[in-house]
Amino acid sequence: MARCLCAILNIERCFNPPALLMVHLFNQFKMLRSAGNKTQFQSNIDNRCLSDLLALLFGGMRESQQTEIELKGTSLVAFKSLLKYIYTGHISLANLKEDVILDVLGLAHQYGFVDLEASISDYLRDILQIRNVCIIYDAARLYQLQFLTKVCCTFMDRHALEIIHHDSFLQLSPYAVKELLSRDSFYAQEVEIFRAVCQWVTASPDLESASRMMSVVRLPLMSLSDLLTVVRPTELVSPDTILDAIQEQIQSRNSDLRYRVPEENVALARHGTQVLQGEMRSALLDGDSHNYDMERGYTRHAINETGDHGVLIKLGTQAIINHIKMLLWDRDLRSYSYYIEVSMDQKDWVRVIDHTRYFCRSWQYLYFPSRVVRYIRIVGTNNTVNKVFHIVSFEAMFTHKEVKLAKGLVVPKENVAMIDKSATVIEGVSRSRNALLNGDTKNYDWDSGYTCHQLGSGALLVQLGQPYMIHSMRLLLWDCDNRSYSYYVEVSLNMWDWEVVADKTREICQSWQTLRFEPRPVVFIRIVGTHNTANEVFHCVHLECPAQCEDSALPSVTITPSPVPSCPLNLPAIEDTPSSPPVAKPEAEEGDP
Repeated sequence: MARCLCAILNIERCFNPPALLMVHLFNQFKMLRSAGNKTQFQSNIDNRCLSDLLALLFGGMRESQQTEIELKGTSLVAFKSLLKYIYTGHISLANLKEDVILDVLGLAHQYGFVDLEASISDYLRDILQIRNVCIIYDAARLYQLQFLTKVCCTFMDRHALEIIHHDSFLQLSPYAVKELLSRDSFYAQEVEIFRAVCQWVTASPDLESASRMMSVVRLPLMSLSDLLTVVRPTELVSPDTILDAIQEQIQSRNSDLRYRVPEENVALARHGTQVLQGEMRSALLDGDSHNYDMERGYTRHAINETGDHGVLIKLGTQAIINHIKMLLWDRDLRSYSYYIEVSMDQKDWVRVIDHTRYFCRSWQYLYFPSRVVRYIRIVGTNNTVNKVFHIVSFEAMFTHKEVKLAKGLVVPKENVAMIDKSATVIEGVSRSRNALLNGDTKNYDWDSGYTCHQLGSGALLVQLGQPYMIHSMRLLLWDCDNRSYSYYVEVSLNMWDWEVVADKTREICQSWQTLRFEPRPVVFIRIVGTHNTANEVFHCVHLECPAQCEDSALPSVTITPSPVPSCPLNLPAIEDTPSSPPVAKPEAEEGDP
């Protein structure tokens, strides 16, 4: 809920000599009157005080020698409000009209009241509406208030059609109009944008501005009929420019045109999106990613070698997308392989995701270079349990998030070995199934908070949700005493072919371990302990990839191994399957690692 509209703003934290001086001056003004668009005040205070006042207002300009000062273009009500703020330390914006608030914002910016400026910006952000966002946007640009400008842009992106049809759009400055309409995320039909620009030009008859504004209209996105019957009669666009637009339409691929796109999920039924192909189609776009089981809650298609065309989605309109998020059925440990293609016309298909060689599970966070699409086809190529491909939820959107890609795979900056990134522990012994991936590196002891396997039997095996291009990992070995470990780490794409990325079998290792190697695609991570100076069990508290800190930031560890009585842990395995490691020696006392 927006903050209370009667919120009281604090003064620029006093003990500010100029502000305290203004308190004294406020009581000495003999007159404050409005003369047209000019505000004047007279004072009988001595020159020394007036000089200090004008140093606050004008930086010590020639006005400091005058007894009557003219503040050009300053609203009387706004200036009074600023003086009251200085005098009392409070101002109630809810009692002021929006144009007065913007005038006060201008004065706060002009005279350097940074806290007041920030507080007014926060207030304006909370009262944004269709009718006032244009004037607030113009003011935010004028005073270089970056955050408020961004908030206004986001609001206008979500209400683009209403904005260009509102009278306040005609009051925007030329530069504000150009900046707004240049945004790919400002989505409305191009013919509607053209009509709005025509109205703006009519309201601001300036030939130079008209030419500049027309340059931001994307004529190649308009139909031939609109170019000839809407654009041409206005005579605001030259015939050559119209012909160039038609030529670009003919010679360019649909996906190469610079379309507009809203920054939101466009694969929604309310946007006109439909599932054209696949079984149980209604489940895919219903927005429910929680209520599904073996019988319901997903869309599927048969995996076969005869070229099944998968699940086909038609968006309500063409859209620029660079991000897809989808949920694969994950009520067990099965994995899938698949690819995704996009098209504008169902003839020219471009493969944007190819995970046919990788095992994937649960939520998929997919990124690719921006494409203009109308149709999306998801084709499953493998299921480790049966011959059916299941999708529970699907989203497609454009995002400004910067994501690095290498060979079509995401190069993550943040840790992807996490439960909320669909990673899971397949093999290992622990009191809590995913203790290795829960991110807790503080709460562990002799009894819990770690995952282990018996030396010479089994391993710690983790599957990431999807393939990532990984170049580092970090482990926390159990370190509640002075024991040390030896181990090695392997990675794989399919559980059959393994590569060793770290060999610590001839080293004594304690606590935090940072491992760096050549970047490579990774889906599975296998950590195999080979030695423990205390007993016959390998214990690991935490795994992350990529490593989330630099080597220089790691705590130093002194290796002084000393023997400890053997007492391996006796805990139930995570999964009662042949791949799960055996329980540690039965003679051990439960609760001791």
